[in-house]
Amino acid sequence: MNVKMKSKTICPAHRVSDIKEYYFSRKLKEIAKLNAKGQNIISLGIGGPDRMPSTDVIETLVAEARKPGNHSYQSYTGIPELRKAYSNWYDKWYGVNLDSENEILPLIGSKEGILHITLAFINPGDGVLVPNPGYPTYTSVSKLAQAEIYYYDLTGGNGWMPDWEQLEKLPLDKIKLMWLNYPHMPTGTPATIDLFEKAVIFAKKHGIVLVNDNPYSFILNEKPLSLLQISGAKEIAIEMNSMSKSHNMAGWRMGMLASNPQFVEWILKVKSNIDSGQFKPAMLAAIKGLEADKDWYDDVNNIYRERRKIAEDIMAELNCTYNPGQSGLFVWGRIPDNVAGSEVMADKLLHEARVFVTPGFIFGSNGDRYIRISLCATAENMRIALQRIKETNTK
Repeated sequence: MNVKMKSKTICPAHRVSDIKEYYFSRKLKEIAKLNAKGQNIISLGIGGPDRMPSTDVIETLVAEARKPGNHSYQSYTGIPELRKAYSNWYDKWYGVNLDSENEILPLIGSKEGILHITLAFINPGDGVLVPNPGYPTYTSVSKLAQAEIYYYDLTGGNGWMPDWEQLEKLPLDKIKLMWLNYPHMPTGTPATIDLFEKAVIFAKKHGIVLVNDNPYSFILNEKPLSLLQISGAKEIAIEMNSMSKSHNMAGWRMGMLASNPQFVEWILKVKSNIDSGQFKPAMLAAIKGLEADKDWYDDVNNIYRERRKIAEDIMAELNCTYNPGQSGLFVWGRIPDNVAGSEVMADKLLHEARVFVTPGFIFGSNGDRYIRISLCATAENMRIALQRIKETNTK
């Protein structure tokens, strides 16, 4: 017997309605459709390194993947050898001493770490300080956790640094977590010891957990700095780091966080209920990457330095202005006053020059007069992009 019943409408959780699909997820679909029509779009948008990890990393992965005993579930805290390698890496390059047993937690990428940290410290209604402009995931994860977001302004006028007087005027008794990201994405502003000292003083004064997201400190940056270099920072602070940018391992999902043992324990409670650890051969290969000497980083940066010159030429062709002192994988430039906004410029470049750049509005309202060019395309493709833009400008 066929019974016809009216189905009750199913709706997603409110948290899903509060966020949008990630900008790059949406835009890459559009670009794929254009490429399917033969447009051959050159992407200067996403900061995903296009080059290989070191030979030692690849060979270790292959050798370890052939061993039958390396394919089972692993510890939620990673293998001890990996935690020790991260500890040695921090000691060598940042001068920071970390106990590999209880002050380091490997992550399946720092993006996932944003979720783990937020869920470990934030209850619904708690306040979170998010930079504007800043990495969009700080906002989306805060919304998923039903936090109240307090944006703090970063502007070219203040050197893309926090205005501590402005921050003191916020309802700080409600705020439990603050996101920092230096070297800063998207603006390329380098970290300074003075910034980190002021941030630690502010966080301690108000009982705020301070998190520095630090994946860019080895890219076009002469002196890598860590928030944890500041005396007493570990009492109140967490630092995330990643091999995605510094070791060309974005798809490997090899990240970590470091803090005091109590913070690490709380975050592990969340993490261990969400993921099941990492692939052992990948962890063993990552150890080889962390053992890289200065020559490795120099070689990576020499390539990015060449590409950066072309990116600056593109900015000049677009009549955009930029700070030559930026570090990281991008060039951040202010668009001309006669252009309506960053999305307008980016869409024009996409559809007329067949070049994809990132509009700054996706990072917050303070980014709307800016675009971002990624250095993660070959120099040859960047030169072709420049030529396409020049041809478009002459039409």
